Amino acid sequence: MRALCCGFAVLLILSPGLSEERSSDALVTRHQIKLNLRGAETLVKAAQAKATEMKLAMNIAVVDDGGHLIAFARMDNARPASAQTALTKAVSAATFRQASGPLPANSEPNLILSLGIPAAAAASGGKITTLKGGLPITVDGQVIGAVGVGGGSGEQDAEVGQAGIDALLKALGSETKSK
Repeated sequence: MRALCCGFAVLLILSPGLSEERSSDALVTRHQIKLNLRGAETLVKAAQAKATEMKLAMNIAVVDDGGHLIAFARMDNARPASAQTALTKAVSAATFRQASGPLPANSEPNLILSLGIPAAAAASGGKITTLKGGLPITVDGQVIGAVGVGGGSGEQDAEVGQAGIDALLKALGSETKSK
């Protein structure tokens, strides 16, 4: 009887249908999309081209979904101080899973939130910002990283970052079609 029970337990564990139904009980997450160095460099190159076209010298940081640096470029004559700002924008966008920037202009004033953001930025060691120019990189509905750009106005930084993301997504589209 004991052998029969053990055999039944093994069948339950190894049954493919049951393991799929219990995916919420999984111990690891599988089949995630990860941004790699080649993808980050593709993004940086396109962002640099856009900045050059706009006659701007920029700092461009690309991070993974956890905010860890993958690639960085400081264009000739870019302000050194904007290097850290670009990284902070990227980390903010990656970890909050949304574009960095000020609170929405049409939002209801919230004194606690208004005071909390600078405090959170200080407590985070400068890894949170409300400056524009940090954009999440989303592939198949999953944030895989972010780009942060510094050196121009917030709108210019965001435009350069978006050009980099667009180039990466275009390259991914052609890569998928060739397989």
